Amino acid sequence: MRDPGSPWKPRAPRNPLQADETASSHPARERRDAELRIYGINAVRALFAKRPQALRKLYLLEARIPQLQPLLKWCVANRVGYRVVEEGDLQKLAASAHHEGVVADVLREEPQSLTAWLRELPAGAQCALWLDGVGNPHNLGAILRSAAHFGVGAVLLPKQSTLALSGAAARVAEGGAEAVRFVRLGREDNAIAQLRGTGFQLAATVVRGGSDLFAAKLPQRLVYVLGAEGEGISPELAAACDMRLSIPGSGAVESLNVAAATAVLLASWRGAL
Repeated sequence: MRDPGSPWKPRAPRNPLQADETASSHPARERRDAELRIYGINAVRALFAKRPQALRKLYLLEARIPQLQPLLKWCVANRVGYRVVEEGDLQKLAASAHHEGVVADVLREEPQSLTAWLRELPAGAQCALWLDGVGNPHNLGAILRSAAHFGVGAVLLPKQSTLALSGAAARVAEGGAEAVRFVRLGREDNAIAQLRGTGFQLAATVVRGGSDLFAAKLPQRLVYVLGAEGEGISPELAAACDMRLSIPGSGAVESLNVAAATAVLLASWRGAL
């Protein structure tokens, strides 16, 4: 590997006198949790456009240098290291062959609280996605891409959800991960009350038994509640929603997957405005 960017500083040797403190506080684990490795040209460009200060390290193929000149100049000016590497190195760094010639280590953006998100929300039409059990990173990435395209305000994460942005999800989102906020919910009943208090209605999306999406009158402020593949939404959450919606089809397959369904749902909401 060769480094045409800022000087590469070796990591300071570990102080053995701090061994006990290090073992108890797990700084390496905390660092991993705080940072995220993303890859894909649009994902990295979107990160640079929105929050360049989050960038910690950049790796790229030599062929990508002309396309990433503004980013590389910023790295030099701000003493952020970048390194030109070979194809095999990028595959190892990204743990994927779909790196598109660039990988970045960045600070993870923490989810916002529901209270803070609602407080900052402008008046007028708004849509959000409540993800109840969705976990596949490629589905999450596709959901974020559709959400960014249709102007969705946020992805709402249940209190106990472990769902988080990954490199694979960011790459599939094609920059959409930087356009849509992640919001962490509190207690389910409190979250529903808060959303209704600011004019939102909740729509449970179900495979069967819901109103026809294309015939339904959709509110301007809407939260689509989406469930995991196969399991769907929890019965308790579905019962708490204001409406149940289904996407009609030919019946040749049981249903759309959650990412494809999201695109249809959002297009319907946007078209109803």
